[in-house]
Amino acid sequence: MSEFRAQRLAGLIKAELGAILQKDLKDPRIGFTSITNVRVSKDISHAKIFVSVFGDQEQQTATMKGLESAKGFIRTELGKRIRLRYTPEIHFVFDNSLEEGAKVLSLLNQMQKEGEEGRP
Repeated sequence: MSEFRAQRLAGLIKAELGAILQKDLKDPRIGFTSITNVRVSKDISHAKIFVSVFGDQEQQTATMKGLESAKGFIRTELGKRIRLRYTPEIHFVFDNSLEEGAKVLSLLNQMQKEGEEGRP
């Protein structure tokens, strides 16, 4: 399997999964979730889906549990929407990179304000 095809499939999975999370998944445990990245193995048998969750630790844990329990439904929906002979096995991975980026940005803004206050 070519690497280009795996990357193209990852893009399709990301787009379709976003639509599934918005419209089709009705689990109340799943909060405000965004798909940050999808990586598909070269043989397209496995897909790692990196998920960022907005909220506190409790909401993040509940959302990840909800996604794990809905894994079969999500895989079935992906199989219907993306025509493949075999739908890849999906694995959800919590991604806190957006949260870390926001912290760094706020620290930089704080340093800039402190620098401007110190100038005559």
